[in-house]
Amino acid sequence: MVPLLLVLLLALILFGAGFALKALWWIAVVVLVVWLLGFVMRSTTAGGGRGRWYRW
Repeated sequence: MVPLLLVLLLALILFGAGFALKALWWIAVVVLVVWLLGFVMRSTTAGGGRGRWYRW
């Protein structure tokens, strides 16, 4: 009985970790798209280097 519970607990932990990693991948993709859009918008504006939408 105990080994079965341990296997189920391990499967639950791995499922949760897999879901969290998949969510982090989607967040990373969204951030990359926003960054690329900002880069494209910044490069198309004619105003020198002061037209940034972010500050580093």
